[in-house]
Amino acid sequence: QVQLVESGGGLVQAGGSLRLSCAASGRTLSSYAMGWFRQAAGNEREFVAAISSSGVGTYYADSVKGRFTISRDNAKNTLYLQMNNLKPEDTAVYYCAVRLQGNSGRYYYRERYEYDYWGQGTQVTVSS
Repeated sequence: QVQLVESGGGLVQAGGSLRLSCAASGRTLSSYAMGWFRQAAGNEREFVAAISSSGVGTYYADSVKGRFTISRDNAKNTLYLQMNNLKPEDTAVYYCAVRLQGNSGRYYYRERYEYDYWGQGTQVTVSS
């Protein structure tokens, strides 16, 4: 019903920047919270950033706070993640996700089970 496709990943040197995009189709997502997660090789998928349906409210994992910016363009049905001052520990597959469930009392969601649809992921590799 909902398809999410990430793009923008690649190889970058430490201190560099990348901008990830997540294009959605099959459903208008302007009413739903969204988020970014990442999974490094051999590790669990972890929360990166979340955004409210309007795009005004944002929340970040401590590890990326001050370096990453999540945003969305509801007119384009697209989610973004601007990543600055990248570090080798940011190397991972990055996934976008959408929560179709209603608001549970907060605008951000940090757990995998709180989201309903996921993209296929895009690889980000940061060299030291």
